[in-house]
Amino acid sequence: MPADRERFSTATRLKALGEHAAARVYRVRTKRRRGRLTGRAALLALVVCSLVVALAYPMRQYISQRSDIAEQRREAQRAREDVKKLREQKARLRDPAYTEQQARERLHFLKPGETGFSVADGSGSAEHTIDQGAAHRPWYTNLWDAVDAADTPGAGSARR
Repeated sequence: MPADRERFSTATRLKALGEHAAARVYRVRTKRRRGRLTGRAALLALVVCSLVVALAYPMRQYISQRSDIAEQRREAQRAREDVKKLREQKARLRDPAYTEQQARERLHFLKPGETGFSVADGSGSAEHTIDQGAAHRPWYTNLWDAVDAADTPGAGSARR
């Protein structure tokens, strides 16, 4: 009977119930932690997401400004090259021989005692051809035709 007594004693029952309850609680805790986020991980994810959102616009502005700075530097370099070319041209224009050469080529100037000639090359370009019907039309029609002819591509390229 002492074995039966120990088998049904309150202490033994509580001990068995306690072990059984502890095992159940342990199982529940291990299952819960595997599938759920801990509070620290959720807080870390929240902080990372808020940092990404907070820094997205300033980073975009930074990248945009860097590209603008690069474009401004390229433009400044082009301006420096233009200034260099203009200074070279200014130096050339101070030379009397260069000025004389340009006057002869572009303006068809001649020195005293020289004879100038204009040679028609016979190509029939719009600059050298004469419209035979222009004499029978009103003056304003001829004027408008001349404006149209000057406006067409290729007509201005024949002249220099």
